[in-house]
Amino acid sequence: MTQIELGLDTADLAAVGPFWAALLTGSADSHQGDDVRDPTGRVPILWFQDTDAHETPRQRFHIDLWVPHDVAKDRIAAAVGAGGRVVDDENAPSFVVLADPEGNKACVCTYLSR
Repeated sequence: MTQIELGLDTADLAAVGPFWAALLTGSADSHQGDDVRDPTGRVPILWFQDTDAHETPRQRFHIDLWVPHDVAKDRIAAAVGAGGRVVDDENAPSFVVLADPEGNKACVCTYLSR
């Protein structure tokens, strides 16, 4: 069996953990300890590795999260409500770029306007 686990280096787990939990699962409550775990098992585990803070944040990975178009707005709202921000929505509804509190980016993607 093959399983994917994603790792993100962060100096501020308390700030970025809820954002990634809300983005990946729709609920900030899925952030537990050093992990984000999807209760449905459909989304890979995301774990956070402690790193030193740096003056200029650097991207440690990039996620394109594909969701049904009727879920995208709620998922974006959940991620923003958990500390994220919309960086670029000019290509919506095809995709919207979000950033967590440290500036790590992710896209919420749909098949609309593709």
